[in-house]
Amino acid sequence: MASAQRGVWTGTQLRRLLAERAGLELSAASVSALFTKQPSQVKLSTLTALCTALDCTPGELLVFGPTAPVAASALPETGVHPAATASAPARTRSLPPL
Repeated sequence: MASAQRGVWTGTQLRRLLAERAGLELSAASVSALFTKQPSQVKLSTLTALCTALDCTPGELLVFGPTAPVAASALPETGVHPAATASAPARTRSLPPL
């Protein structure tokens, strides 16, 4: 949305702005992914370059939704997030060699 509000409608336009204004050369595939899907992660340097190229703040690019972190007060008494225990493998300590 931030790019559209600034008249940047294509990946080619964004790639050009990133190179000219922020000195960042991203591949066409990387820029296309930013336009077509929600990335699971973004480097801080890329976020900074996007903000520079689009003359915006990170808050205009990032949208927080229902996957926001659980507040510490909502955690069980163990202090461990329930999802962490469901997907994390059990850790056992090995004994030192004899």
